[in-house]
Amino acid sequence: MRSGLARLAAAGALLGCVACATPVGVSHLDARSVQRELTESALTGDRPSAPTRELLTQLGLRERYEKDPDHTIAELHDGLAPTGDLARIYALAELSFLRAERTGSREQALAAAVYAYTFLFPGHGAPRQGRFDPRFQTARVIYNRGLTLAFRAGKQGEMALEGGERKLPFGEIGIELPPHELEWAGYQLRSFQSAAEFEVRGLLNRYRHSGLGAPLAASLGAAVPGEAPPGAEHIPPRLKVPVTAFLRLDDPRSHLGAGDLRGKLELYSDEEGLETKVDGHSVPLEVEKSSSLALQLEGAPIYDFGLAGFRLGDYLPGGQAERVFFLHPYRPGRIPVLLVHGTFSSPATWANLVNELENDPELSSRYQIWLYLYNSGNPIAYSGGILVDLLPKLIDELDPAHRDAALQRMVVIGHSQGGLVTKLTAVNSGDAFWSYISRTPLDQLKLDPDTRELLRRSLFYQRLPFVERVIFMSTPHHGSYLSSFSIAGWVSRLVQLPVRLTQMSVNIAKEGQDGLLLQQMSRLPTSLDNMRPGNRFLVALAGLPIDPHVKANSIIAVDGKGPIESGGDGVVRYQSAHIDGVESELVVQPSGHSVQETPQGIEEVRRILREHAGIGSGKPALEQP
Repeated sequence: MRSGLARLAAAGALLGCVACATPVGVSHLDARSVQRELTESALTGDRPSAPTRELLTQLGLRERYEKDPDHTIAELHDGLAPTGDLARIYALAELSFLRAERTGSREQALAAAVYAYTFLFPGHGAPRQGRFDPRFQTARVIYNRGLTLAFRAGKQGEMALEGGERKLPFGEIGIELPPHELEWAGYQLRSFQSAAEFEVRGLLNRYRHSGLGAPLAASLGAAVPGEAPPGAEHIPPRLKVPVTAFLRLDDPRSHLGAGDLRGKLELYSDEEGLETKVDGHSVPLEVEKSSSLALQLEGAPIYDFGLAGFRLGDYLPGGQAERVFFLHPYRPGRIPVLLVHGTFSSPATWANLVNELENDPELSSRYQIWLYLYNSGNPIAYSGGILVDLLPKLIDELDPAHRDAALQRMVVIGHSQGGLVTKLTAVNSGDAFWSYISRTPLDQLKLDPDTRELLRRSLFYQRLPFVERVIFMSTPHHGSYLSSFSIAGWVSRLVQLPVRLTQMSVNIAKEGQDGLLLQQMSRLPTSLDNMRPGNRFLVALAGLPIDPHVKANSIIAVDGKGPIESGGDGVVRYQSAHIDGVESELVVQPSGHSVQETPQGIEEVRRILREHAGIGSGKPALEQP
């Protein structure tokens, strides 16, 4: 009796369990997990998306695909209808991409790109996919990544862009690559790398302009014979330019069945816009600028320049370091923004600002970014003199007839000591600097021509007529209190001044015509000496007003949360960075000395440049006063 009751109870329990776990049913799951399952695809996991799995199920191929994917894909392709059949084409794109990733097959990768392109552009008269169809975005990325895998040539994202006949799992494709596609702005494009295959560090944002095509970073090779553009020597050898590879197919839907496709490989830069046309429709192109910038700076010796450039003067490898670099070949019609770094620094300190400006479509289409590299240990007047000598020559080189009105609207932005160098482009000094080192007019001294020219260039300034605005960032107009510390004097003695300066001192000593000049030249100052509060050069510079034709803006950093007037950024006090007569002054608080890297400082530069270019004013940029 007990045994029978026990069996009955067990059977009842079993029936109860079955009742609470039906073969088909639901269990509660958070919405995020459900969304992840619904949007899973070959791009995010190891199995295809729901639409592809549904098609395999409907065709009775799901289990076969798991066991023999290559033959299943071939069977899917063989079953293509003469027209339409977009669900099958999408599935072929996704399954081919999965096989390419698992096997490394370039044939399968190229096939994935071909299928995806066909799905996206099924031909004239064919129905286009709805804007809310999730397959559309998946196919777009499969095309981009399939194209990258199809032309991959190395493990570090190296790409080999080549034309010719390429095999596909179901036939062949002839790819044309016209030579002019590898030419840009007078240079040869070479050494391509997939910009989408790098993790970017150190930048506030990583920007990607979503669209079609494989985003690449390219190096610039030798200039095209007979077409060397103006300013070619200002292109740094490590420059990486963002370009997009786009494989345009010739009516692929009509040729898929026969497997005899034709295509043309095209390369686009942002100079040519961020879109192309396919079947009469505008198509955005995928562009990665941030990763190209970061790739250019990865392992770059420019990061070592800061301290070396401060100490070694002309003794750096390659001789004189002072020069202007371009981030792009010269682009007529775009206003130059010249960035001048500070002490113990280099142009790399502007990376975040450059990244933000380059990825702002309204600003990048109106401005071109230049960088001034200089030895920050040298006397400020020496560095400033070189800059004001370089810039007019550069403008004449780029635009001998002075027809490019944008070049006459230059903006110069200086951080820290760079702000003092920047000010020298926008003042009229008269003899303000000369009078504190000599009682004799320069023209009356007996000096060799090189010495006279060096003194004139370094100590007599006239506002550069093409500089229309200057922006000061954490600039010690009245000195840096750190320059007063004893360690600053010790560091200052480590600086090896340029040969030209030491030769000048020797020449002046030989002539011995002016006692005050001889005394001042007995120990030439370094930049740290110049930035010591009370330094005579600094006092003279602070007393010079900005030329009324030049607009000026200040961005000042104050660390901590105390009163601004008594605060500072750890290097420069507010009272030193503040000057009267500027168009605007923004205090970023709390912020350390590197205000040019802060979001607030960058956004203020963005605001100023928008205003300078007339964006939002309703007036063309070159008609602004």
